Amino acid sequence: MSAAPTGGRRQRAPALALAALALFAAFATAMHLGLTAGADHALLHLTQQWRATHPALERAMHDLSSLGGTPVLTLATLLAAGYLCSLGRAARAAAVVGAMVSGVLVLNLLKAGFERARPDPALAALAQEGLSFPSGHASMSGVFYLTLGVLLAQRHGRRPQRLFLLGAAALLAGLIGASRVVLGVHWASDVLAGWAFGAGWAALWFYLATRLRDARRPH
Repeated sequence: MSAAPTGGRRQRAPALALAALALFAAFATAMHLGLTAGADHALLHLTQQWRATHPALERAMHDLSSLGGTPVLTLATLLAAGYLCSLGRAARAAAVVGAMVSGVLVLNLLKAGFERARPDPALAALAQEGLSFPSGHASMSGVFYLTLGVLLAQRHGRRPQRLFLLGAAALLAGLIGASRVVLGVHWASDVLAGWAFGAGWAALWFYLATRLRDARRPH
């Protein structure tokens, strides 16, 4: 099956990136002004009750959370890049690695800039160090799974296949981010902002990957 035309999606990618990053800025502003505090605290206490009454839910959230951790994402990034290189898709491999490395650097700057403390450890299901905003798991799982999903979807000409890949990537990122709220190690606004950042960063690197691919083609 030949790859679907990507011209339209490539042209939309910068707009999608700007929209998602603008949404991140909106979440950051709302958090900084204290507008999310009420909902954040209410959801934190609600998830604590869920864990107390549904032990299986907590175990499932631990498993999902690990899919967005540094060891898993690092290994997955290396394997994905190696696989894409084996297919002769060096631009796609570079996009995946570039998106992850640059995403981590920007994420660390954002965390240091906002300096938001995590929820009270007494209300959490596990001890977690570091700053809270934006959620690293939500951000970097969004960057990785969405970037990889979009790049893989390019290889399929049929719309149902592309939608499945994009939906699976979004579902993974969504579940990983939600697990951080249920486990009590992040405020809900941390995760919402992380999803927005991850989506924006993935769209940006999709655009860069297509530009790099086009630049490598003989004219």
